[in-house]
Amino acid sequence: MTDHPQFSINRHLIILVHKQPFLDWLLSADPNPLPPMTLDDLRDDNEAFLIPDDVADGTEDAVKWVEKHWRMFFEHMLGDWLTDETLWPQKLSLKLFREWFGVEYQSLVWDLGNAPLAIEDWEADDGEEDRTYH
Repeated sequence: MTDHPQFSINRHLIILVHKQPFLDWLLSADPNPLPPMTLDDLRDDNEAFLIPDDVADGTEDAVKWVEKHWRMFFEHMLGDWLTDETLWPQKLSLKLFREWFGVEYQSLVWDLGNAPLAIEDWEADDGEEDRTYH
């Protein structure tokens, strides 16, 4: 058995990186004040998303794909911090999304685990089982 990566998966990776305007908004909008937080603190654990490998051939394509789906990403990122949508900005737009988030792209994702991939459905009804892939 080798200790080198052997298996890549048929997905690409994008990471949404918080920008200062998002942090400024978050600190002002949250009714339960957060402990002192810097942009570096916020970026310490950015959200990563696997995207289909046929939608991007480089960073420019990945950014275009993300921007085509900007509303879904925007709502997800806001909901991670504030579930009360009345606290969100009144008008979400692609322009605001671009001001608040950057996109990093990686074309190759290696699977270094030995266990089968398990997919947890966060919107599944109670009683539904998660899926496992081999």
